Amino acid sequence: MNSSHNSTDLGSLEVSQGGPELVRELSSTRFRGLSGDFSLINGQLQSSTFQVVNVNDNGERGIGYWTPQNGLVRNIISTRNTNRYSTSNASLGPIIWPGDTTLAPRGWQIRPNGTIKVLVPVKVGFEEFVTVRHDFSTNTTKVTGFCIEVFDAVMKALPYPVPYEFYPFAKPNGKIAGRYNDLVNHVFLGNYDAAVGDITIRANRSLYVDFTLPFTESGISMVVPIKGNDAGKNTWVFLKPLTWDLWVTIGCFFIFIGFVVWFLQHRINEDFRGPPHHQIGTSFWFAFSTMVFAHREPVVSNLGRFVVIIWCFVVLVLTQSYTASLSSILTIQQLQPIVTDVNLFLKNGDNVGYQEGSFIYGILSQLGFKDDKLRTYNSVEELDKLLQNGNENGGISAAFDETPYMKLFLATYCLKYTLVEPTFKADGFAFVFQKSSLLTRDVSTAITQVHEGDKMKAIEDKWFKKTASCSNPNTASSYNTLSLESFWGLFIVAGVASSLALLIFAAMFLYEHSHILTCVDSKASFWTRIRQVLRAYDQQDKTWHAYKKTRKEDGVHGIAAVESSLNTNCLCLRRPSRSSKPNQIEPEIVLEEQQGTTSTQHSDLNPNAIELTAIT
Repeated sequence: MNSSHNSTDLGSLEVSQGGPELVRELSSTRFRGLSGDFSLINGQLQSSTFQVVNVNDNGERGIGYWTPQNGLVRNIISTRNTNRYSTSNASLGPIIWPGDTTLAPRGWQIRPNGTIKVLVPVKVGFEEFVTVRHDFSTNTTKVTGFCIEVFDAVMKALPYPVPYEFYPFAKPNGKIAGRYNDLVNHVFLGNYDAAVGDITIRANRSLYVDFTLPFTESGISMVVPIKGNDAGKNTWVFLKPLTWDLWVTIGCFFIFIGFVVWFLQHRINEDFRGPPHHQIGTSFWFAFSTMVFAHREPVVSNLGRFVVIIWCFVVLVLTQSYTASLSSILTIQQLQPIVTDVNLFLKNGDNVGYQEGSFIYGILSQLGFKDDKLRTYNSVEELDKLLQNGNENGGISAAFDETPYMKLFLATYCLKYTLVEPTFKADGFAFVFQKSSLLTRDVSTAITQVHEGDKMKAIEDKWFKKTASCSNPNTASSYNTLSLESFWGLFIVAGVASSLALLIFAAMFLYEHSHILTCVDSKASFWTRIRQVLRAYDQQDKTWHAYKKTRKEDGVHGIAAVESSLNTNCLCLRRPSRSSKPNQIEPEIVLEEQQGTTSTQHSDLNPNAIELTAIT
């Protein structure tokens, strides 16, 4: 063998004379090594069967095999005669992942000890959100509150288990270790994996950590004391429940219903007959008395009864609605805020309050409030005291804070204060994780799932349950005046029913007296016939069954009635003296009725006539 001076010159190497023998020896070599059986066929290494092993803290367990013919299989014996090749994990046995679960983890980061560290704030007031209690006897710390319970529910909703422990953000003596920005900074530095509490999403904090989706309402609200409403002292307060157009419509319908009832009852009901002023008064009295259901005049026709029934139902609805609205107006003074505009506080130089350590201070400073006009509080009790003292006594005229805090405050003091709609925008409370943590996305998804179910409502009711006297502390309420649109359907029903009754009655009357209008022998004009129809309508209908019944009852007692009236009424038959004139006119009987007189009149045409005079 010749070699050159260049050790990398492979072209100068000669073919070994023992190469073929080496190939034969390698091809015939068989042994079992760490990777399985070693054998070469046609110069190719033959793959053998491999066992798939699940390794965990408790050791290892076989979950299947891999073969060149069938791929991943659970049992070699059962797949020898099959030609199917599988690459699916479903062909293997159950895999136990860290955390003793069969669900595959989704790549979240975990500490070497298997538990993430969660930092929680230590609060002086508003402990309903986060409460930290240290038991010195057992040297244990218990963390509770609304935010903690929401976090527990969210972590249980994750598709994999995440063990965690709470660490109070406090000094060794139990005092607060810093502000919320300092708490968030500890997560940024990697001292803790997450932070849980009433931590608001802010733009400057988002530069260093990741926030999940908010789990509370967003917005900054203002709480102000309520004022007494002088609505109950107003002389014309009884007119406020209804709008003016509704009052006018009701009055017009009362007049219209009175006319309809009179029109239907005039010919058959004695109560609706008589002099014109009596008929008008009776009609108005009947219509307006239905307002208090005090009408006493009988309605004898079916059409009239139909109209009155419909109208009484309308009046019932109107009176009940009016009573409810008037009661609301007289008692609404507990829900009226003193001021609803922030600019009025700036203009008047009033003091306002905010929670100590909150970012609300920066917002109020930007609005123009001076430091000497700002007051801080740490609990709902301090806030109540400041609002009670008022601006004149060193207190405040209003308080600004995030909506969850204000709702918690009003859950106790709703009868003294009211909440004005959010003045500024805020993103609400959220959980804090390290930047680019994969847990942020999964926890945000779990927050959405908890919100969509009943769990979140149950947690809110547990920690922020309103008292019986605080049924609606969310916003300042105001009464609603009832308008015509609310009862338009009722008036349409009453109007249609009344008009239909009028048309039916008019059609029946004209049909009965059609001979007056259609008489071809009469030379009277059309308007003369109309006047005759109106005269016929004005006459009492003696064919009505109620009239006949009344006349029949009067006939039964006629004799007694005549006897009892002899002293006031008498019939006189008197024949005048006969005349000696041969060409006298045949006697005729004249019936005259004189009211309130005893004088008699003689006929100028016939001196021999017999006069029948009724003297009353």
